[in-house]
Formats: sequence, C-alpha cells, structure tokens
Amino acid sequence: MREDELRDLVERSPWLVRALGVVRDSGLPDAWIGAGVIRDLVWSERYGDGFDPSSVRDVDVVFLDAAGVSRDNDDRATRRLVAAWPEPPWEAKDQAAVHTWYPDKFGGGPVAPLRTIADAVATWPEYATAVAVGLDADGQIAVCAPHGLDDLLDGVWRRNPSRVGPEISRQRLARHRPAERWPGVRVVT
Repeated sequence: MREDELRDLVERSPWLVRALGVVRDSGLPDAWIGAGVIRDLVWSERYGDGFDPSSVRDVDVVFLDAAGVSRDNDDRATRRLVAAWPEPPWEAKDQAAVHTWYPDKFGGGPVAPLRTIADAVATWPEYATAVAVGLDADGQIAVCAPHGLDDLLDGVWRRNPSRVGPEISRQRLARHRPAERWPGVRVVT
C-alpha cells in the first residue's frame, strides 16, 4: 500500500514527526503539513543525499477554520506554531479563506470556497505536492492524497491543472529545478 510507504518515510524523520506533533497540539482545526516539505522528504530520501531539515524553505501547514474566515488567521496560526517550536519556517494557511485572496495573488477568476482539507490539497500545483500528512491523537500518521501517491513516491513532477496553468507551471519548474536537485526525478510537461 502506497500510504504505508509514505508513512515509513515520515516516521524515519524525527524532525518531521516532531513538526507533526507541534501541528497536532497547536489547536488549529483540521491541521496538516503538506506540499513541498513532504516532496522534499520523499525525493531527498529516494533520489538525493537524504533529507536535511535545514534546507526546508517552508513548512506548509494547512487548516480549516470556517468559523472565522480571515487572512489574519494565517498570521495568528503561524505565530502559534513558532511559539511552540521556533526552528521550522512555518507557513500556516487557513484553507477556508483561500477564495478571499487567491485571485488577487495568483490571477484568474474567482475560486469556490474550500470545504475540506482534501478539496484544498487537490488544487495544489503538482500532483507530487498535492499531499498532506497529519498526526492523530494516537500518534498515527494520516495521509491526504486526493490524486494518489504515485507521482510523489515514483519521482514524477507533473502539473496539476486544477488551478495551475502551463506558464505558472514553467515558472515553478524553473524555480524548483527538481531534476537537478533530485537526479532520477522525471519531469512530465
């Protein structure tokens, strides 16, 4: 089972397990860690020299607080995580508020409000980054991967057309340089 492969990689990273515990204990509603840090962990272990937490650009924490839809929730949530553990470069985003700012930041027309974390994760830029993990009260790792785990676990960089057009995808590819950072990763355009 592919979820077990991902869980095994996460469990072998004490740094990420600690980050998951901080997120779980933060009190943020329906909070998960996802996107680039998960990709970096998997691809660094499978196609690189091993995962180095000091190279993490940001730890994307997503949560869903439909009761108080405000961009201010992002800053408050990030400060809460930093207060619990200052080391990671936390970046918290309330997925219930994405529709209020996304078009202004990224262009395009209005986006529908997101109702669940899975709805949010399903829109992330590449299938390999459209993955989030969380830690439940019993210490078990939960996986949210609406498009599956094949691209992540098999080292495939492929655009998720849900919200990312070809031009933005090319910009992301140039910025992240996946095949250069992780020899063996395939880029599918």
